Amino acid sequence: MKSTPDWFMYFIGFWTVVLVLSMSVGGFFMFRKFLKVLPQRDGKSKLDWQNYWVERSRELWTDESKDMLHKLVSPVPTPFRDIASHSIAAKIGQLAVESGSSEVTTAHCIEGYIRATPPRDHNSLKAFLDKNRIDYSAYNHLLK
Repeated sequence: MKSTPDWFMYFIGFWTVVLVLSMSVGGFFMFRKFLKVLPQRDGKSKLDWQNYWVERSRELWTDESKDMLHKLVSPVPTPFRDIASHSIAAKIGQLAVESGSSEVTTAHCIEGYIRATPPRDHNSLKAFLDKNRIDYSAYNHLLK
């Protein structure tokens, strides 16, 4: 009997590793999404709160603030941009509503962008703001 060639065994091994890694990465992101849907102590999930703040602040958004939001989420990779935009818009809307403002301002956008960004990404956030000459000095205390 002939045995299987060595190159074929390496080929099978390579694709086994690729498939396991792909499923692991996909599972990780699915699990994170699952955690966002779980209810918190108040009975609402993170996604419920994001939807609430987006809807509550919808009439406060101006064309200028929408353009600023699009500019702020531009470094996010395209497949994740809608999700990032929604979560950042929710934080910005929450800040605008809680401050009693009649519209979402650039200051709300910058503060909401900083607050919605995880601390591990603050270095790239600062680099992006510096590159676009956006003054964030009033919010340095929020950056780690």
